[in-house]
Amino acid sequence: MPADKKAEFDYCCSFTDWFFFFIMRKIQFCAAAMDIRILLALGIIALIFIAVIIKKQIDEHYGHFYANNAVASAYGNFRIDPEQNYYISGSDTYPSAIIGIKQDWTLESDLWRKKELTSSSLQELVQNMQTKAQEQGSALLGFDIIDNRGQKIGDWFSLPVNTLTVRISGEKKAVIHPPSNDIYR
Repeated sequence: MPADKKAEFDYCCSFTDWFFFFIMRKIQFCAAAMDIRILLALGIIALIFIAVIIKKQIDEHYGHFYANNAVASAYGNFRIDPEQNYYISGSDTYPSAIIGIKQDWTLESDLWRKKELTSSSLQELVQNMQTKAQEQGSALLGFDIIDNRGQKIGDWFSLPVNTLTVRISGEKKAVIHPPSNDIYR
């Protein structure tokens, strides 16, 4: 092979080698980056899956509260639901909350006291609560208490509170945490 052809061949091979080396490195880098992206995506999907399972486990044992003006109105008009048992928390004169729980449910808590209410005894409690609420410039609110299956199990009446919790502890058994006793301060 003539010298000028050999030099051209060497240059061509050198350029071709360099070009293929560069392309192969780029492909390896992209493959590594793709592997990292794939692993990252799989990790995120796994975390989401775990979070959904944990939330489902938590939701399996907890109910919810939904604001309901009809509940506030019923208490404000001193209406007793004969299918509910009533409980108060806090003071006997100025309860921090009143709840009504369906009679086929059991409230598991020493923090609530069962009350046999009449329309007139409910009126006295609600008016005392309204007096305290007005002193604070607040309004009393009503909530539906919903079990973990989405069924209403009772209602709640109190000042606005930060945290309302209902845990379903068994078949037709609930633990409902009352508001703090200093709700009127």
